[in-house]
Amino acid sequence: MQIKCWGARGSSPVSGKEFVRYGGSTTCIEVRAGNPERILMIDFGTGSLPMGRELNRDNVSDLDVLITHTHWDHIMGFPLFPYLFVPGNRLSFHYNSRYQGNPEKLVVQDMMAAPHFPVRLKDLSADIEYNEVGSAFSIGPVKVRSIPLSHPNLGLGYSLEHKGRIFVFLTDNELGFRHPGGKSLEEYALFCRDADLLIHDAEFFTPQEYKKTTGFGHSMAHHVLELARIAGVKSLGLFHHNRARTDDQIDLFMKHLTGSAASEFSFDIFAVSQEEVIHL
Repeated sequence: MQIKCWGARGSSPVSGKEFVRYGGSTTCIEVRAGNPERILMIDFGTGSLPMGRELNRDNVSDLDVLITHTHWDHIMGFPLFPYLFVPGNRLSFHYNSRYQGNPEKLVVQDMMAAPHFPVRLKDLSADIEYNEVGSAFSIGPVKVRSIPLSHPNLGLGYSLEHKGRIFVFLTDNELGFRHPGGKSLEEYALFCRDADLLIHDAEFFTPQEYKKTTGFGHSMAHHVLELARIAGVKSLGLFHHNRARTDDQIDLFMKHLTGSAASEFSFDIFAVSQEEVIHL
């Protein structure tokens, strides 16, 4: 599997010289696997705009989409997604309405309706399909499992497996506070067991920060480290960077974290950056 991050920022996009290394675009993850190659996309944050341009340049005409949830920072790129405006392209949503609602209404119809956007839904050139799925299914050669997020308004996290390699993506998942429908730390650890790569929400760095934001739906980094330790993952990427967190602040925290955790944890720890590519 090849995993590319097109957006790692949380809550809203940001710009400026202080946000260059980790990027300012909101959540969008691309996964490529198999031969012939199957391309999966997770979330329509603003990172989806450059991803869509690259798909068009590469003449990709078949795209499978997973949505974690429909808060604005995870879907705001949809109306301008360049892939939608090319005739012959096919975009297929795979969703579970129990935890996410129906993307045909929440993402497509509502976002494209006047006065929110001037382009009419019927003017989109791509074909859009909707596939309701359960908690375990396959997209081509990729085995997909889902788990409810501990987050306001629900949502789903995902495990993607191809040829024995496992990538788990749990953003907007609060480990220190159990929201209605969410799971326990032990249940999330079981879901992540032996993953080659876990990318997890770690918007808050310190207990002081988290004390003020408990219940907002995002995790503190040290809770995520504990999850990764219990689950026995091989590599941990911290994600959903706070919109006010500068590159220098992230670097300083990571330097402290990796220094203090070097002997305590057996897995690699890094902060996910925009346009970062990981091969499993």
